[in-house]
Amino acid sequence: MGGGLQGLSTVQGPDSIAQDSQLSRLDPTPDDYSRSIFADKCQLILAAGSGGHGCISFLREKFIAEGPANGGDGGSGGNIYIQAIRGETSLHKLARRGTIKAARGKNGQGKGKGGQRGEDVLIQVPVGTVVREVSRRDPVAEEEERERLRSFSGEEVRGQWRRDKWILYPSSVPSDYATMVFPNLSHARRSARLAAPIYLDLAHPMETPMLLASGAAGGLGNPHFVSKTYPRPKFATKGDPGMTVTVELELKLLADVGFVGLPNAGKSTLLRAMSRSRARVGSWAFTTLQPNIGTVVLDNHQGRPQLPATRATGEPRTHFSVADIPGLITDAHKDRGLGLGFLRHVERAQVLAFVVDLGAGEAVEALKSLWRELAAFEALRDRETSTQTESRLVDWKAFGSPVSSVSAHDGAVAEKGAGLMINPSALQQLPELPLKPISTKPWFVVATKADVEGTQDNFSRLQGYLEAVMSRHTHHPSGFRNAWQGRLTAIPVSAIRGEGVERIPEWTIGLLND
Repeated sequence: MGGGLQGLSTVQGPDSIAQDSQLSRLDPTPDDYSRSIFADKCQLILAAGSGGHGCISFLREKFIAEGPANGGDGGSGGNIYIQAIRGETSLHKLARRGTIKAARGKNGQGKGKGGQRGEDVLIQVPVGTVVREVSRRDPVAEEEERERLRSFSGEEVRGQWRRDKWILYPSSVPSDYATMVFPNLSHARRSARLAAPIYLDLAHPMETPMLLASGAAGGLGNPHFVSKTYPRPKFATKGDPGMTVTVELELKLLADVGFVGLPNAGKSTLLRAMSRSRARVGSWAFTTLQPNIGTVVLDNHQGRPQLPATRATGEPRTHFSVADIPGLITDAHKDRGLGLGFLRHVERAQVLAFVVDLGAGEAVEALKSLWRELAAFEALRDRETSTQTESRLVDWKAFGSPVSSVSAHDGAVAEKGAGLMINPSALQQLPELPLKPISTKPWFVVATKADVEGTQDNFSRLQGYLEAVMSRHTHHPSGFRNAWQGRLTAIPVSAIRGEGVERIPEWTIGLLND
């Protein structure tokens, strides 16, 4: 018999298997990632539901030759609501839809049955979304403007037939209405709605939705027009058309923490180590082409929370979000590399974590280069804001006289010949959303690849520089006098091994609570 040990296998314990699984997740193969779809800005066309038409009906019973009118009213159109909730981190679901329509109200029926109102639509957005109105078309408001102009001119509107307002009995002939005087419908029926223009800052989660666009009123059935002259009216009104509002949604707060660093600094690996994100990881530059959002769980509701924390509203903080922002290069503020579009994401983080690679050169110079780009971008935004403010100081005029009404901004109402003409406004370009300056945000440094041999001196110089900035022996790296002057630190980590990352949530919670 042979004494060889062929076929003998080793048995790994559960701790060893878990460690191998964690290492493989932090250093995955190039095809082991999930593609994240992200959008922090979009435009939506909101179309509220139109009202249903009123019904022309008469009572039909035995021994009643010509029964009274009993047509029901049309149902109101559906409303569009908005609600900010936790758990949503992107606007890409809404950006794909483009147009959101509420249902139209049902028509009225006989026997006095009113039409069913249209189904409402609820839009759920992330907390920190800002809603701004771009343009609107409100047929009810336009009708009110027409009536106001007619009242000024003394024009008589009673008895006029309008195809867009009236419904006639199907079996009637034109001669039946030749001498008919239709009732006056000068008073438009309005439903509750937000004052124009819409500007909402949804900075907190909402328990109840908020109305954005209200559905139009339904038409009136023929019983509303019973009179001595017309005891059995053979006409009813159509439902009002619904309003259309174009709004721009923009995330004011992208994440609680934003990773800022040079390309290939280890930001995506760090995000994988801190959360369950499956961001793409590679050894080449610009692996990340759009922000990846991860969630760091503080309380899994299976005992005491790992890090007790509360929000500004007093509610317990069970998690915080982390954004892996694409890498910045020199002259990024001049739209080089991934350009200005990704510098915008830095503005939308509450706390900045500068990720520097200890094994890729001087860490202090890398930190300074990142701050130079952010400071140049902040100065550029300040100049753009000043220019936009000056360009908006324009006197709007309608009919040759200055006005400040919403209708003058949304569309001028002008007379042309004997009729009236509504000139709806074209889509306007909204100014940039005012955000907190980058230099005033709390920040700290995460030094990656601290397990590489020979990086200790580089980390010591980084610590010395941060202590000098904190004690004000040297200027803030942004160069701004009103920059944040809180406590600074550098946290050494090995993201690929998952070592040292537990200190990042502890430090982040302290900054978020402050």
